[in-house]
Amino acid sequence: MPSISADAKPSDDAPVRPRRADSRRPFTPSRTRGVSLLWWVLLPNAGVLVVGFVLLAVTPITISAPIEADQLALLFAGLAVLVAANVVLLRRVLGPLFALADTMSAVDPDRPGRRLVGVTPRSAEGRALAESFNSMLDRLERARREAARAALAAQEAERVRVARELHDEIGQTLTAVMLQAERAADEDPARAATALGQVAEAVHASLDELRRIARELRPEALDDLGLVNALIALCSRVDAQGGPRVRRDLDSGLPPMTRETELVIYRVAQEGLTNALRHSGAATATVSLKHDARMIALTVSDDGRGMPELLPAATAGIAGMRERALLVGARLSIRSPPEGGTEIRLTVPLEESS
Repeated sequence: MPSISADAKPSDDAPVRPRRADSRRPFTPSRTRGVSLLWWVLLPNAGVLVVGFVLLAVTPITISAPIEADQLALLFAGLAVLVAANVVLLRRVLGPLFALADTMSAVDPDRPGRRLVGVTPRSAEGRALAESFNSMLDRLERARREAARAALAAQEAERVRVARELHDEIGQTLTAVMLQAERAADEDPARAATALGQVAEAVHASLDELRRIARELRPEALDDLGLVNALIALCSRVDAQGGPRVRRDLDSGLPPMTRETELVIYRVAQEGLTNALRHSGAATATVSLKHDARMIALTVSDDGRGMPELLPAATAGIAGMRERALLVGARLSIRSPPEGGTEIRLTVPLEESS
């Protein structure tokens, strides 16, 4: 069942140097050999305690009861010395970790290609942390490259589609209008009225086509009537195109949402219905919009042939829906059960949508 559910400014203490990210090998947390941080902390403390024990054992110090003032002062002095020694030793042990944290904060994700090199804490945990941070940078940079590539491809595909429609539909119609107008100017005045009527009909058809392209670029109903009414209009348009029968199950009284969230929900519904119309061969499609106290859920399902077993996960439509979902902190899942059909589900947490 197919399912799709940094150059940095180097610090003085810890240089950041470039390292090529290996995108072909997934990161597996390694069990770095070395002395554990537990022992690096325990040994200085144990050393301080041993020194204190030896001093108490070999020095001629007696404590009377009740304790005298000079004895109390001596004890406080010894305690201060032990604490100071402990602080000095622990700073030497934990210093590389502080340097590692400073270097991590200096890494700039907008300037990729740099990794933590030259910061090698002596503890196994510190080395594992550096490896995990470098691996996280690899994954983030790879994800950003893929997202940017998908966004650029989707943008170019949309431009090509609009240009083709303008050329094939509007351009050809206007060319025909121009020819009809020239013919009407040269014909007998008695027949000019009929020719001008044909010109008016052609211009009217071109205006309708322009309105359709404008609706696809920016749905007017979403701005004027709200999300639910815009989805109703979308379902009605798809239903009238001779494809699958579109059923609606839309909650009213939705909680307040940002304009970005409403647009994302609308675009995911539009993409789902477009796929059902063009590729699924479905007889029926259903658009459901539900909400509760925690989330808003959009579901677009159909009873078509479903997705191929080896569906390319980065197709323009799927990549576009994923990118839109990420913009509003939503979760997108796409399922194709063995019995057929496709279900696209977008879940938007209410705290993200308000």
